Amino acid sequence: MTAKFTVPMSRLIKNFGLETLFEPKSEKPLMINSAEVNRPGLELAGYHDYFDKTRIQIMGKIEISYLEMLPVEKRRACLDEFFSQRPPVVIISRSLDPPEELMDAARRYGVPVYRTKDGTSEFLSSLISLLNVELAPRITRHGVFVEVYGEGILLLGESGVGKSETAIELVKRGHRLIADDAVEIRRVSNRTLVGSSPENIRHFLELRGVGIINARRLFGMGAVKVTEKIDTVIQLEQWDQNKVYDRMGMENDYIDILGIQVPSLTIPVKPGRNLAIIIEVAAMNNRQKKMGYNAAQELLSKLGMINEDGEDIDWAKY
Repeated sequence: MTAKFTVPMSRLIKNFGLETLFEPKSEKPLMINSAEVNRPGLELAGYHDYFDKTRIQIMGKIEISYLEMLPVEKRRACLDEFFSQRPPVVIISRSLDPPEELMDAARRYGVPVYRTKDGTSEFLSSLISLLNVELAPRITRHGVFVEVYGEGILLLGESGVGKSETAIELVKRGHRLIADDAVEIRRVSNRTLVGSSPENIRHFLELRGVGIINARRLFGMGAVKVTEKIDTVIQLEQWDQNKVYDRMGMENDYIDILGIQVPSLTIPVKPGRNLAIIIEVAAMNNRQKKMGYNAAQELLSKLGMINEDGEDIDWAKY
């Protein structure tokens, strides 16, 4: 069963600087559990089929002006029916003044009402973006997460294979650490995974023989980052002389994380290999592939082994 996450309304109030117009007294903090947001146009017109009571309701200039044009009795009945559905929160945009009947209905049914000075579309976009991150499905993976040339690289592998040491070398070469040991991965959209570090261990690294270090204090603010999109997964493993490793890079391997396919590489580890440089090259090469260029495909095409579409040439036809 998929875990359900929540975000306290107090965090949204702080992040967006919301003004409190009405907030009922409660011993428990108000928690938001839906990333969906609604503008109640049809609901104010009396259509309540398929109304999702878990969504934050946003009223802008259109909704408020529509309410103001209604006769007082109809306006009161309309708002009474709407607030009787008990949505979690109503937020009014553009610093508009709500009709008194709206505030009366909110008090009667105990629905919090807040106000923002932002435009409706601007506020909707920012709110949905924040909710998608805060309420996203997530898992925690043992590994190291770094940003290399703007690419989010997730390093996986058994304990002791050298993930943290590689991260330190990358940081010294000008790249940034995001997470060590535990990487919290969130699926913020159908195509995007974002990785970050749990707050209590953020910026800390464990180096065997040295101990715990704080990368932000040791290398400066430019050496760390809070979050980044996951572009590539690199699996580090001890070199196995009996295993055949990919030497061309023609085939693209993927790993499934939260239902999203992420490009994956396996890099063997043995003395003498500079993993930091290899990962830098892998990051740049992955960016080139995303831009449509594959070096292995170009080489094999020049050697006459494949055609321009990357397909093997059938010489029996010639």
